[in-house]
Amino acid sequence: MKKIITCLIGIAFINNSPNADTLIYAGNIIDGISNQMQPNATIHINGNTISKIAPGFSIPTDDDTVINLEESTVMPGLMDTHVHLTGEYNAKSQLQRFVLNEADYALNASMYAKKTLEAGFTVVRNLGDSYNVTIALRKAINNKIVPGPLILSAGKTLSSTGGHGDSTNGWAKIITGNQNAKDGIVNGEDDARKAVRQRYKDGADWIKVTATGGVLSVAKSGQNPQFTDAELNTIVKTAKDYGLRVAAHAHGTEGMKRAVMAGVASIEHGTYMNREIMLLMKQRGTFFVPTLLAGSWVAEKAKIDGFFPDLVRPKAAEIGPVAINTFTEAYEFGVPIVFGTDTGVSAHGDNAQEFALMVKAGMPEMEAIQSATSIAADFLGLAETHGSLTKGKIADVIAIQGNPLENIRLMEKVHFVMKGGVIYKQIYQ
Repeated sequence: MKKIITCLIGIAFINNSPNADTLIYAGNIIDGISNQMQPNATIHINGNTISKIAPGFSIPTDDDTVINLEESTVMPGLMDTHVHLTGEYNAKSQLQRFVLNEADYALNASMYAKKTLEAGFTVVRNLGDSYNVTIALRKAINNKIVPGPLILSAGKTLSSTGGHGDSTNGWAKIITGNQNAKDGIVNGEDDARKAVRQRYKDGADWIKVTATGGVLSVAKSGQNPQFTDAELNTIVKTAKDYGLRVAAHAHGTEGMKRAVMAGVASIEHGTYMNREIMLLMKQRGTFFVPTLLAGSWVAEKAKIDGFFPDLVRPKAAEIGPVAINTFTEAYEFGVPIVFGTDTGVSAHGDNAQEFALMVKAGMPEMEAIQSATSIAADFLGLAETHGSLTKGKIADVIAIQGNPLENIRLMEKVHFVMKGGVIYKQIYQ
């Protein structure tokens, strides 16, 4: 007998029969590739895979399960290529580093992963954590121990001493310890090789470097270059030897240029990117991950007395408007752009607020959605399995009510989430 799912909150396992399909009746489909929506179609899912997409609403067999989303716009699961699942910034973040243990970070990350999935993001790239928490979380999610998105993790960020990724910035000398390459602190080419190899040993999927200063680092400059050319070249070359790619946090132009010339796969933030950098990125196929949400969020919080340390506040106040203008120029110049938010600065689950900022900065709605679906999948090396609603892809499917091409803020109101053929959220308004 066919089953019709009409209202559900939580996790649902469906299709008990191996011959049964799950049929999603979609009022409109954004497939992640086409520039046009497809009205009134049925997504056929067998197990965890899309078996076909048929026009109209297919007649189910007695064993099929029907999910009625005829009033919704259905699209592929979204991808955020820059998150930090182990934390969420607040006015007490500096103090929390002294009171949280490994288990605290792990439990928080599990909670944030669930929020992220329920917001419609079925794949994330985690660019920096503590204690390799997201590598362990990746395993737990893959083994269906806890719910969450597919995680690609960089493990612990690589930084120079005192650099943006040096987690002891702002600490008293008595407690800073002596960090080394194993801890992600790189000073010289030998450290660079050791640090990459350690992350390979830890099970990382990517390498993350802080090529310049950062906004939230308790240090004066958010723009200065923090690796030498030789160090960056060694990191990228060693990563390539181990089948890994490198993402570079960078705000200032000189550090950005060094990272692009070294061969990193992506520039994260890119706040003060100039035309020279844009041209180099186009020529080398280096992706820009704009993280406009983080810039907007910290600029707003900088208005609150005492929210940020004194060294951080002026950097935070400046970055929001600059980031928007840089995005506009980069988009118009043709720099390849992929969706990423730096969530963990802002609240987990709010990732989709990035879409409205991208549209405000000049990117059309459909292109913004594609930057988080097919383009993100290609960038992450997942194009064969993810990123579009097409035959043979993993059944990562989300839905919203209304038309996001008319109102991009609807992306913030996902009411249906399926990952790998399993429903994790379904709420009818």
